[in-house]
Amino acid sequence: MRQKPSRPRLLQAMIDAFSLPDLRRRILITVGILVVFRFISHIPLPGLNADALSKLFDPESSALGGVLGMLNLFSGGAMKQFSVASMGVYPYITASIIIILLVPVIPKLQALSQEGEAGKNKINLITHWLTVPLAGLSGYGQLVILQRSGAVDLSQASNIPLITTTIVLSLIAGTMFLVWLGELITEYGIGNGISIIIFGGIVAGYPQMIIEGYVARGNPVGLIAYIAIVLITVVLIVIFTEAHRRVPVQYARSVFRGGRMYRQAGTTHIPLRVNSSGMIPLIFSMSVMLFPGIVASYFDSGEGFAHSIVLWFSPNTDLWIGAFYWIFYFILSVAFTFFYTIITYQQQDLPGTLQKQGGFVPGIRPGKNTASYLSSVINRITWAGALFLGFVAVMPFLARTFTNVTQIQLSSLGMLIVVGVVLDTMKQLEAQLVMRRYEGFIK
Repeated sequence: MRQKPSRPRLLQAMIDAFSLPDLRRRILITVGILVVFRFISHIPLPGLNADALSKLFDPESSALGGVLGMLNLFSGGAMKQFSVASMGVYPYITASIIIILLVPVIPKLQALSQEGEAGKNKINLITHWLTVPLAGLSGYGQLVILQRSGAVDLSQASNIPLITTTIVLSLIAGTMFLVWLGELITEYGIGNGISIIIFGGIVAGYPQMIIEGYVARGNPVGLIAYIAIVLITVVLIVIFTEAHRRVPVQYARSVFRGGRMYRQAGTTHIPLRVNSSGMIPLIFSMSVMLFPGIVASYFDSGEGFAHSIVLWFSPNTDLWIGAFYWIFYFILSVAFTFFYTIITYQQQDLPGTLQKQGGFVPGIRPGKNTASYLSSVINRITWAGALFLGFVAVMPFLARTFTNVTQIQLSSLGMLIVVGVVLDTMKQLEAQLVMRRYEGFIK
């Protein structure tokens, strides 16, 4: 009997996934919603001056080019087209981060976080309500910057306050619509919906960035160097995202056999991730680095203190000023990694959970000794994760230095998000396939 030719593991897993009706439906729903997102990203708002907007995003002719280029990358090019989806889902991400930081501080939020699914839904509702004013403030600030630069001209409108209000409300509606699309993906598709939306925007922006930075400029050496740096960075992201320290844990349990009670010990482990904070420290750091330049841009007249602030807090300035920006960004990334890791560790309360479940670390007494031991382990392995995120943060500066191309716009954070989303989605597909006794993507 002739055997069927063997297929590569990844290809076979994809065939198996599409052969299942429910899993195929989830995948197609996810792809369909991403297509809708891309259509939304191309719906422009009134008053657009395309030539002035394009010049504003050029880092060689505009001090704000680097800052706006970063934001444009994560909106999938929607900001450069002044579309209703210009802000993407980042007001929602900002609201989520604020709520995460407020949960251990505000007793009512802390109580809600301990109420299970019902409390989680209430916190999610609060996050949605907080997103609306944040999106309004971000939308109005974006509109003011574009108006001051001439990229948006509303001088011909008969009622400027009304058209301004309409544009801001449209930006808010665009953000909330994208959040809703992300939640549809989470419920009916594959993967975390908000992350998938961000992923779609970043991936859509990469081809244009590469064409403008390398192909249009005829820089094949720079393109090869950029690809090499990207591959090295992706490999490091995968290694540090999946790396973890296994802390052995034993559980004492009772088994009833033959009319007698026996004590048995079960052994397992706690996986403490090297990079447990994910991409959050880089988002924190990016927000801190962007804020002074954006505020100063309101008062920038082309010279003076405000103009200096815009230059110092822009990633695409000359070598020495740029070095200050990236060194500061590196330090902030390392600091925020420790800060966020400590907050999440305290919220998880691993020592208390172990004690309640009757578990203990071999050789370590339960209670304070266990808490001290786990804290020391987390602090040691977090140094590796923090330095890794610091390297990821300054990767665009290194890439620009070696490739001599200024169009690289915060691609390190973009790659971190893309690789993280791909790994998470593959794991969810793996879980779906394993439940149906199929061989999945990850061995």
